Amino acid sequence: MKLIILEHYSQASEWAAKYIRNRIIQFNPGPEKYFTLGLPTGLPRDHPESYHSFMWNNFFKHIDIHPENTHILDGNAIDLQAECDAFEEKIKAAGGIELFVGGIGPDGHIAFNEPGSSLVSRTRVKTLAMDTILANARFFDGELTKVPTMALTVGVGTVMDAREVMILITGAHKAFALYKAIEEGVNHMWTVSAFQQHPRTVFVCDEDATLELKVKTVKYFKAPPQVNRKGYIYATNFGI
Repeated sequence: MKLIILEHYSQASEWAAKYIRNRIIQFNPGPEKYFTLGLPTGLPRDHPESYHSFMWNNFFKHIDIHPENTHILDGNAIDLQAECDAFEEKIKAAGGIELFVGGIGPDGHIAFNEPGSSLVSRTRVKTLAMDTILANARFFDGELTKVPTMALTVGVGTVMDAREVMILITGAHKAFALYKAIEEGVNHMWTVSAFQQHPRTVFVCDEDATLELKVKTVKYFKAPPQVNRKGYIYATNFGI
């Protein structure tokens, strides 16, 4: 596990963007070799503030990706469980997720895996917690009655299967969740904590998000790599 601490939100965002770019370049994708990137997205396709619209307007239309190579869960599908099962199969057919990028809620949920979710869960229909409904009300003019109470989401187990996971945590309102994610044990009430057990997890945060961490934790992850007289690095807690 790595924790990358940057001073501000904008710096954390830039670091994450460059990291993803470098990973794709190093992977050297081609027609028969896909770099599969997992992203948090969903809600109705035609809603102007849906994650589906957000991803197209802010990412997909700015890169050279064919529309048929983007796969987004359809919350309007007639058979929602079949849609979830098909999504898992698409991931397998693509060779698995190379890098999953996600954020968390103040309660430590990742994707829509709310507190109490199984840490081995797969893509499924999930009832949303009130905190999540309140957080999404901004997409529906603040009217809670318009906010969906259920969502389709990849499971914690689905994300754990990715070869690498990057989790972005910024802002003081996420500080307690970051503390639960890295300083306490794995707990299904804080689903992000599961990624302590992933062999390649990178947490990227700003200074505000570290407010609940112990000083020694912050110092450890912010410490520069040490080099001995022969020029060998013998600490590994450094960023890229």
